[in-house]
Amino acid sequence: MDATSVRVRAPRDVSQRVAFLSTVENIEFQPGDGAAKIIVNSRTGTIVVGQNVRLRPAAITHGGMTVSIKEDFNVEQPNPFGGGEAVVVPDAEINVEEEEGRMFHFKPGVTLDDLVRAVNGVGAAPSDLMAILQALKQAGAIDGQLIVI
Repeated sequence: MDATSVRVRAPRDVSQRVAFLSTVENIEFQPGDGAAKIIVNSRTGTIVVGQNVRLRPAAITHGGMTVSIKEDFNVEQPNPFGGGEAVVVPDAEINVEEEEGRMFHFKPGVTLDDLVRAVNGVGAAPSDLMAILQALKQAGAIDGQLIVI
C-alpha cells in the first residue's frame, strides 16, 4: 500500500487461516529503495541529498572550480575454498582543482554524494552547489527529483 504497509487477503474458510498466517509470518522481503530526491532550501542554504540520487554523464563549468569524477569497477573474488560469489564493486576517484575557466566532468554511475563531497572539499559555498544542482537537473543529468523550497 505504501512504504510501510502491506495488504493481504485472508482465506474465507476459517480452518485455513492459521496456515495462512503462518505462511505470511515467514515471508522474507527486501524493502524497496527510497525515492531519489534532493531538497534545497534556498533561504537557509540547506541541501539534503537522498542516497539513491545518481548522475548521468555531463560537463558543466561554474566559477573557477573543476571537479572530475571517474568510476571504475573492481571485481572482488571470494576465498577459493570458502565458497561465495565474485562481487563487482564500484570505485570512484574524485579530483578537485580550483582554476579559472575549467569544466566539471561526470561519468555514468557517480552518486551525487560523491559530487557534494568533492565540491565541499574545495570550500564552495552552498549557493555554488545549488546553482550546479539546478543546472544539472535542467540538463537531465540527475536521476532524481530536485525540490527547491
